[in-house]
Amino acid sequence: MEHKKQTLSLEKAWRYFFIIYEVVWNLFLIFLILILCLICFAVGLGTGYFASLVKDMPIPSYEEMKKDIYDYEETTHIYFANNVYLGNFRSDLEREEVKLQDISPYVIKAITATEDEYFYEHHGVVPKAIIRALFQEATNSPVKTGGSTLTQQLVKNQILTNEVSFERKAKEILLALRLEKFFSKDEILEAYLNVVPFGRNASGRNIAGIQAAAQGVFGVNAKDLNLAQAAFLAGLPQSPFVYTPFTSDGKVKKDLSPALNRMKTVLKRMKQAGYISEKQYEEALQYDVTKHFAPPKPSPFEKYPWLTMEIEKRAKEVLAEVLAQKDGYTKEQLLQNASLHERYVAKAEKQLRQNGYNIYTTIDKTIYDRMQKVVADYRYYGDDIIQYVKDKQTGKTIAKREPVEVGAMLIENKTGKIISFVGGRDYKRQQLNHATQAYRSNGSTMKPLLVYAPAMEMGVIQPGSIIPDTPLRIKTAKGYYTPENADRKTHGLVTARRALQYSYNIPAIQTYMKIMNQHPVEYLHKMGITSVANTEENHIALAIGGTDKGVTVEENVNAYATFANYGTFIDAYLIEKIVSKDGKVIYEHKSNPVPVFSPQTSYLMIDMMRDVIRHGTASSLPFYLKFQADWAGKTGTSQKNQDSWFVATNPNVTFGVWMGYDTPAPLQSMYKGLSYGKRTQLLWAQLINAAYDVKPQLVAPNTRFNMPGGIVRRTYCTVSGLAPSNICQKAGLVSYDLYNTKFTPKQGKEPYLIEGRFVEVNGKRYAALDTTPSEFVSSGVILNREILKKWGINGSSASGWNGELFVNELKENGKIPAPPSIHLTNGIITWQPHSENDVIGYRVYRAGQDGSPPRVVAIVKAGKTLSFANLQPGATYYVTAVDIGGKESTPSNTVSMPLPSAADQAKETKTPEGQKH
Repeated sequence: MEHKKQTLSLEKAWRYFFIIYEVVWNLFLIFLILILCLICFAVGLGTGYFASLVKDMPIPSYEEMKKDIYDYEETTHIYFANNVYLGNFRSDLEREEVKLQDISPYVIKAITATEDEYFYEHHGVVPKAIIRALFQEATNSPVKTGGSTLTQQLVKNQILTNEVSFERKAKEILLALRLEKFFSKDEILEAYLNVVPFGRNASGRNIAGIQAAAQGVFGVNAKDLNLAQAAFLAGLPQSPFVYTPFTSDGKVKKDLSPALNRMKTVLKRMKQAGYISEKQYEEALQYDVTKHFAPPKPSPFEKYPWLTMEIEKRAKEVLAEVLAQKDGYTKEQLLQNASLHERYVAKAEKQLRQNGYNIYTTIDKTIYDRMQKVVADYRYYGDDIIQYVKDKQTGKTIAKREPVEVGAMLIENKTGKIISFVGGRDYKRQQLNHATQAYRSNGSTMKPLLVYAPAMEMGVIQPGSIIPDTPLRIKTAKGYYTPENADRKTHGLVTARRALQYSYNIPAIQTYMKIMNQHPVEYLHKMGITSVANTEENHIALAIGGTDKGVTVEENVNAYATFANYGTFIDAYLIEKIVSKDGKVIYEHKSNPVPVFSPQTSYLMIDMMRDVIRHGTASSLPFYLKFQADWAGKTGTSQKNQDSWFVATNPNVTFGVWMGYDTPAPLQSMYKGLSYGKRTQLLWAQLINAAYDVKPQLVAPNTRFNMPGGIVRRTYCTVSGLAPSNICQKAGLVSYDLYNTKFTPKQGKEPYLIEGRFVEVNGKRYAALDTTPSEFVSSGVILNREILKKWGINGSSASGWNGELFVNELKENGKIPAPPSIHLTNGIITWQPHSENDVIGYRVYRAGQDGSPPRVVAIVKAGKTLSFANLQPGATYYVTAVDIGGKESTPSNTVSMPLPSAADQAKETKTPEGQKH
């Protein structure tokens, strides 16, 4: 019975087991089916996505692919003006073609073991490597092992760009498969080894290709590399500028451990792949590659770093525009779409590097060379300063020594050709091109461009217009803005011509506020100064160069050339043309003149800027020049004297110079006896003198700026700028200037001048009161006090300005003046100035004789010589003080003139008739 129960329990257990087994098995099958479905779905989805990424990509032919992967040997050449050869396109990139049989076998083994262990087995891609890379990307893995084969890397370097996107990766995979179909492994490997980047060589220049790497790092040919050297170089392509042993200035890095560790990794992989033995591995580890680095080699490009970099940048830009236009894009679309622009610049760079073009520039070699020498030899920059800046990598504050930097540019007016420029003092210290890339406040050189020329074009002012240079306090959103002139003084009523001549800030701001609502910034944009945004035009300080970003030397100089071109802006350029190796013109510069100002406005601006050099802020310039020309220019200084400018133009060329520290800081007020302004002007003169020595006809034309029609000379009243009225002529306040015939001085009643009564005290004029004694009052032409109020001028602020026009207010103190104290010395009565401010003069009395009343014998106005000399012998005198209200003091002490002695009388008698003592 017991046995039967056990048998039934066992059967029941087996039955449960089979039920569970069937459930689990069915669940497993369902799960497996789901997994397979998901895999199929994922594969389908991935395939569909892959197809969508490459559906619009044109499939290159064998010939096209061959051209792309082998066309690395064609070097683009650069020329100065007049076909003078400069050198290769990339001054800091060296590449030399080499055949596979001329490459050390160690290199081939090292590259394949490190970069693509399945190179000889795959057909262009390794699926598991791609899946692994995708998984790492999806999980944001900190360790990226990569998924690109050598074939894919070759495609990326030679056919596609380095853009990081799934679309580019999909195209790379498709092209890699196609490349493997047409080319052998040796052909692919040879092409790869000739194009892959290897960091920098011993001269600090970028290198690509194994031959340039072997020569540049170890000074040997690629076929002569030993195992350790080959392993060292094979490790560089993974991260060329991390592992490269040299800095950009050609020095050996202090820390070479990353590169040496990478070399050890390469050797280890070579050993694991069976390419080298244990003995070879150990010997290579013992080899000290650092003792076999090549010495630096001089390069012709080292002489022209700023120039070659500027040519490269501009050549890529103009060729990118050509390529984009071929594909149906406009220049505006290219500039407005950052990714589109980046893509075409990359295409342009690839073509310039591969297609063997000839680039012709506008730079005159001799002028350029001489200007660089002037900058190197100049001794009046000022002292270096120590700046404390944050290190971008560590975030720590570090001390940095900075010299005064310089940027300069010479442009031919009628064509826009950049004849020469100065990028800075030391390219190795600072790679920033201070002529084309450094944005700085242009200070008062902004005034002609943004204020005076636009205002004349609008008819708001003319050279003879009167602008009040009076204390100014302007309410803004951030508080009050109180501009000052550079000399910390105000100068009263000045003409626009004089305000520009001496670079007064307040008149420029007064004028700008009148035209702000008419969008004067648009004039800057028409002249190529696009760095100033429309949103800035409400910033009043913009009138004197207070920009958010600043302008470049090129922009500033180019804008000034507009005046020389009688109001037409011609954009400056450096690339004349780009020609293919077979002589086809790929790009040629064509000017696009932009009308900005009328010829009349431009000439008037030129004539005003002539005065800056004749008698204004640049009056020292003619003494520095070795030649004469019809120059018109403008000085400029930014806030806190951080930037110093001088820009000038003549009928042929426009030339400008900027000086300042890279990290904005005040320039020294005086250095070796010269102010910062004169130091800038002296450098400007020495640079243009150097250009004159080379091309005197270009730099110093015999012609002058011709006055166009529509300009006349007219008289104006110097206090109002209106046509002179009778009262203005009576006051002798008539002058003359040039005017646009559309905006000559208007006729009409002179509102600024009136006939008025005033008193004079210490050289100042004060309005007379009704009770002021008439003997102290003068009459004449004075400024209307209502105008004074309108301009916010009070008594103290008017002092020193055209004293014959201004009257101040002198308040009566309400009390009778104290009597003065007088003295008699050598027959002359004298006394000291009165201590009370409202005293306007003195009355001199002679006491009566024989009971007659005292009599006023003299009136002496305050501030003049306080004395009286015409005394009668035996007479008694006293003096009273009189205030502006007519109140008179009590008499002073008395003095008496003594009678002459008997001897004096006898001497008087003997004096010949008709003569007196």
